[in-house]
Amino acid sequence: MDSPSSVPAWVRAEPARLLGFAARAAHPGGGFAWLDDAGRPVLDRPVETWITCRMTHVFALASRQGAAAGEQVAHGVAALKGLLRDAQHGGWYASTTLSEKRAYEHAFVVLAAASAAAAGAEGAESLLAEALDVVERRFWEPGPGRVADVWDRGWTRLEDYRGANANMHTVEAFLAAADVTGDRRWATRALSIVDHLVHGEARAHGWLLPEHYDAGWHVRPEYNRDEPAHPFRPFGATIGHLFEWARLAVHLKRALGAEAPGWLVPDAAALFATAARDGWAVDGKPGFVYTTDFAGVPVVRTRLHWVVAEAIAAAWTLHQETGDPAYLARFEEWCAHAETCFVDRELGSWHHELDPENRPAKTVWAGKPDIYHAYQATLLPSLPPAASFAGALFPRR
Repeated sequence: MDSPSSVPAWVRAEPARLLGFAARAAHPGGGFAWLDDAGRPVLDRPVETWITCRMTHVFALASRQGAAAGEQVAHGVAALKGLLRDAQHGGWYASTTLSEKRAYEHAFVVLAAASAAAAGAEGAESLLAEALDVVERRFWEPGPGRVADVWDRGWTRLEDYRGANANMHTVEAFLAAADVTGDRRWATRALSIVDHLVHGEARAHGWLLPEHYDAGWHVRPEYNRDEPAHPFRPFGATIGHLFEWARLAVHLKRALGAEAPGWLVPDAAALFATAARDGWAVDGKPGFVYTTDFAGVPVVRTRLHWVVAEAIAAAWTLHQETGDPAYLARFEEWCAHAETCFVDRELGSWHHELDPENRPAKTVWAGKPDIYHAYQATLLPSLPPAASFAGALFPRR
């Protein structure tokens, strides 16, 4: 495959720069804080479980790269075993002020625990075992072979909603868990999710994956039409998620080895092609729109940093898997766009949102909450092919 010279020098240096930006992320009350544009912790916001998990995951990966991140990993694990954990009913709160139990956050608890356990953090193995048990007992629905979405605190009321986003991050978490524990059951469950949502729903809808479903897994095509720029449940198809599913399909193929179905890489390629066609430079300017309708027409033209980060990661992964130089060309093109428009050399990290003219904006996100997407996208080209980041950095012997 390609030599390190194929990767721009700024990409190779970027993970360390991002870690510098996040150095102050630890909240003095526990967990990790939302960061503002300059990397200052916003201490009057609640501590959010997904932010704490993603930063714990990043710091665990960084510890393998030689960063002195052990203290941050321990800080994150402590919050997930204490501050954010519901000792009475089990599971994890959405935040320090929101007691509902969401599959999205629980997927990230599994991911954080898996990476921390791989890094040897004290208490992380038991945290991972508990998180997997909660996901299996409370969220996993054996009939559909996917996860439910939102419970109340006491696990008595389940929302009449099923979402692709929570399931996508559950795939990510299950692949990390399979790598760290050696239990292939989690990869098999990841396949169940991908089979339905990618090989089933995405393919049936021209590779524009519907995000929203009812409890019976019927598509809700009009969901949030009146709130199209919702940060977690936007109307229509989400371009960045098409790229993310494409990358995860390749990771899943690696996890399953000889048992992997032959459609995983072709489906990943189809998702990638659709996202590039309908999302990139559609209004005459470089950049990815946030969402489209189910005809591929842009709805929210705001450019979000995580979308280009996932495009970069998917392009590299598919190039690494197939050797096709077209993916490398896309990788180089989108890295150049990220460096020109998103990388903030003045205040650090990446601008999290740009308007359609590629100017910094704050309509969907305020500040630069965490470094998860940008860190993974720029770390990935330095890693060998694997099913997860933890598996690449901490291979089992």
